[in-house]
Amino acid sequence: MKQAQRKIIHIDADCFYAAVEIRDNPKLKGLPIAVGGSATRRGVIATASYEARKFGVRSAMASATALKRCPNLILIPGRMSVYHEASRQMRDIFTDYTDLIEPLSLDEAFLDVSHCKQCKGSATLIAQQIRQRIAATVGITVSAGIAPNKFIAKIASDWNKPNGQYVVTPEQINAFMADLPVRHIWGVGKVTAARLEKQGIKTCADVRNFDIFQFVQLFGQFGEHIHKLAHGIDNRPVVSEWRRKSVSVENTYEQDLPDLRSCIEQLPALLESLQKRMARLDDDYRIQNCFIKMKFHDFSQTTVERQNTSAVLADLTMLCDEAWQRGRIPVRLLGIGVKLHDLTEGSGQLELFTC
Repeated sequence: MKQAQRKIIHIDADCFYAAVEIRDNPKLKGLPIAVGGSATRRGVIATASYEARKFGVRSAMASATALKRCPNLILIPGRMSVYHEASRQMRDIFTDYTDLIEPLSLDEAFLDVSHCKQCKGSATLIAQQIRQRIAATVGITVSAGIAPNKFIAKIASDWNKPNGQYVVTPEQINAFMADLPVRHIWGVGKVTAARLEKQGIKTCADVRNFDIFQFVQLFGQFGEHIHKLAHGIDNRPVVSEWRRKSVSVENTYEQDLPDLRSCIEQLPALLESLQKRMARLDDDYRIQNCFIKMKFHDFSQTTVERQNTSAVLADLTMLCDEAWQRGRIPVRLLGIGVKLHDLTEGSGQLELFTC
């Protein structure tokens, strides 16, 4: 019996934090605003409005840099409790259509509406209705991508931003994917994109000139991942019960940590914060390893991760030493964390990639 075609919607709020702030203070509408930390305390931008983005302000950018690019930028400290409430309101709307909801963050989620009977089963109409209800109930706009799988739906949700939606039907997949730059494939960063370009590969159509065995020879198992997605193949289900893969904490310091000793002195406080977060986990997790993240004064960064290590001061000190040796210059950010094994998961083969 032929399996029914899946209908996946990716909902993505437009400038989520900034949109909530504008909703609560309409005087901000049309102005360049950003939600983020103080520029004098080494804060970073979490979200910028479209007006601010015109000046080159982006998320994860240092607030000080953002203010240099946009001197009239209105910088607003975040209100996480308010954003969580807006996210909950969106989730309540999603549940009217399906139980198969996979949150990616507060402001975006996948919905599997393959078996939804509302709107005559039309995923296009369901997405449109969800967007209208969020605008009326939450007071912000969201964009949507509709496709037969998660990968294409997520790309499609960017096509008509803000406050729009884009549909890719099964018949349109080949044409949609052909001209798509390979940099849009999950996991393809600057280094991999450069390697691909050396082989004359810039678009997904270029990938299709190779068979999958050639691609695995060139790029290892990650080549299989690239090759499948370039053909629009993504069989991952929408996972409704989200489980943690890691727990971490980090801190950006007002003054650079000048040497290894000063970095090690920060570890007990970070460890205490990490242990508080880990205490909220259920008993179905086991620590696989721990890691340390270090961002240097010049904004370069490194992460050291080792198996068979745990969240104890001795192991963290060892990792901190190794990370420091890679830069040996003052440190602006220090983070620690653990990777987790979920005991509730089966013992089947791991997916090639995750969200």
